[in-house]
Amino acid sequence: MFGLFKKKSELEKLQEQYQKLMKDYHRLSTTDRTASDKAFAQADEIAKKMDALK
Repeated sequence: MFGLFKKKSELEKLQEQYQKLMKDYHRLSTTDRTASDKAFAQADEIAKKMDALK
């Protein structure tokens, strides 16, 4: 309850974006290979940013 108004850290924001892109990557992997590869590339860039923050 006390964390209700707590702002998310940059790392938490990046983790949410990464998870969303990986879900999109997995969903698109069976239908649209180019869009799937694009989502994976974006997720990889976010993963590199997360590693740099750690």
